[in-house]
Amino acid sequence: MKVGIPRGLLYYRYRYLWEAFFDELGIEYITSPDTNKEILNSGMKLAIDEACLSSKVYLGHVEYLIGKCDYIMVPRISNYGGDGTVCTKFQAIYDIVNSTFRGRDIKLLNYNVDYKNSETEMKAFIKMGKFLGKKKPAGMRAYLVARQAEKTARIMDEKYQERLLNEDKIKILLVAHDYNIYDKYIGQPIIDYLSSMGVIPVIADVVNRREAISRSVEITDTLPWAYNRELVGSIAIYKDKVDGIILISSFNCGPDSLVNEMIIRKVKDKPLIHLMVDGQEGSAGVETRLESFLDIINFKRGDFNG
Repeated sequence: MKVGIPRGLLYYRYRYLWEAFFDELGIEYITSPDTNKEILNSGMKLAIDEACLSSKVYLGHVEYLIGKCDYIMVPRISNYGGDGTVCTKFQAIYDIVNSTFRGRDIKLLNYNVDYKNSETEMKAFIKMGKFLGKKKPAGMRAYLVARQAEKTARIMDEKYQERLLNEDKIKILLVAHDYNIYDKYIGQPIIDYLSSMGVIPVIADVVNRREAISRSVEITDTLPWAYNRELVGSIAIYKDKVDGIILISSFNCGPDSLVNEMIIRKVKDKPLIHLMVDGQEGSAGVETRLESFLDIINFKRGDFNG
């Protein structure tokens, strides 16, 4: 048995958890490759026009995996109880994939997280393990081992970023969902360009998520979306440690369009720009905006030589 994992949406949030879970159960898995133009174009042909860029990318990754594995894992996340709900695309993506590829030779593997209806993450993984032919104790053990692996990996990421924050260089906080900032086609070019300019990119997603949700109320206490609350909280945590903030979102993202406008209005004490990535334009326009933004930061620091 082989499970396929699309390299999009929740993959970047849960890759440590998923991979460790399957490793512990002895289940083979493959992951689709980094996003490229071919995968993006494939997803754009499959999705409706109104879908956000990240959803289109995801469908391209799903199609890549068809015929290469026995099951493709497409989880459904509804809410995290008191921590908030999530964008409707995460609630509907299983049904969207099922409908989009109906009639194709595709079998889906999913798990369902819905804390308001007592569907916890642990329960969801145990059910997924049973579906894959593993007994409940094996599934529970695999989940607990995977959770520890995920925790360890995130702590290491946080410690590494904390060391970067101590370097005497310009530091820019990149506020973007993990499925955007870590995508090789969407967010990585921005990270690479900033690094080439001698800037330290500080990733908002690399943060203690519990603390971030708690700190988010310093900027707003009305957000319903858990992932956006984490990003807003990361601004409260990091903004005094960085020289500027870049908001990065994919085209047509509903929650980001509202949240980023709120951030722009409320966060006034740091240079800030918003980059919208649509997957069509080249890098020249983005690089020009980044260069101008860095000029502003250098001027404020007294390092401007233009």
